[in-house]
Amino acid sequence: MALPYYVSPEQMMADKAEYAKKGIAKGRSIVAMEFMEGVLLVADNPSASLHKISEMYDRIAFSGAGKYNEFEMLRKAGIRHADLKGYTYSREDVTAKSLANAYSQSIGSLFSVEPKPLEVELLVVEVGQGEKPSEIYRISFDGSIIDERGVAVIGGKSEALMTFLKSRWKAPTISLRDALKLSVEALETVTTQKLGPEVLEVAVLERTKPGRTFRRIASAEARSLLNSP
Repeated sequence: MALPYYVSPEQMMADKAEYAKKGIAKGRSIVAMEFMEGVLLVADNPSASLHKISEMYDRIAFSGAGKYNEFEMLRKAGIRHADLKGYTYSREDVTAKSLANAYSQSIGSLFSVEPKPLEVELLVVEVGQGEKPSEIYRISFDGSIIDERGVAVIGGKSEALMTFLKSRWKAPTISLRDALKLSVEALETVTTQKLGPEVLEVAVLERTKPGRTFRRIASAEARSLLNSP
């Protein structure tokens, strides 16, 4: 009788990680950056209808890189989770940290149990209010959760982008215009081509805006910001 094929747990996890990383590397990058009035999110996304950045709750935004159908599924599940928690308890109980932890547990379980891992990387961002600082959480394909400070990147060539941004971004006191210019400049260094507003998806979480703080920035406004001195 033939012996069953054996793969060590270490090798199985390594193969899953390599598979997921290859899938994510094919995706275009997304940058989250704190600025004076809130948090800016910029994605290299030529599609006008398939969004990589979206509102999740009053002061919380979501973005995903990698396989679109997989992070879109996670986005919808996160919105349902936030709505249910806010309805059951209070809206103040819905935080980026709780959502990031929920994503971490779900993605980590799938990575451990399922033969095919999710080819996704997520950002969950909450803009601060008053003295409360903004929060940026990056969730990896294996459920790892990283609390980023000031700047975060997901998608292909994220390490190169982070190296560039960390050397240029100094503090969250920069203006929206400067934050957008820096984000686009960083994305252009890894794409090696000029990125116009028509191929960018841009949104902000505005710190001083009451209620829902998420706002999309249209191509015309992005062009005006990028062309201003």
